[in-house]
Amino acid sequence: MIPIELYIGLSVVIFSIGLYGFMTQRNGVRMLMCVELMLNSANINLVAFSSYHGNLTGQVFVLYVIALAAAEAVVGFAILMSIFRTKDMIDLDKINILRW
Repeated sequence: MIPIELYIGLSVVIFSIGLYGFMTQRNGVRMLMCVELMLNSANINLVAFSSYHGNLTGQVFVLYVIALAAAEAVVGFAILMSIFRTKDMIDLDKINILRW
């Protein structure tokens, strides 16, 4: 059996990559991809701890998180495509239609 520390380490690495990408990228699609990486690293932790403790609570919760992430990706992508149609760019630093 693989020790839980390796799962936690993998999750930390994936979350760090997602956080770094989210903080440095200005492209909306890349930012959505980085948010998905961070959610998937949380899912790895939930499944690892659920398996370690021998119950299915974490794995059921992962299904809800996956459904939430899919809905978030669809809504975010629709907003970005709407912005792209009006402004012809997705660079979030140069777009100010959502600001006061």
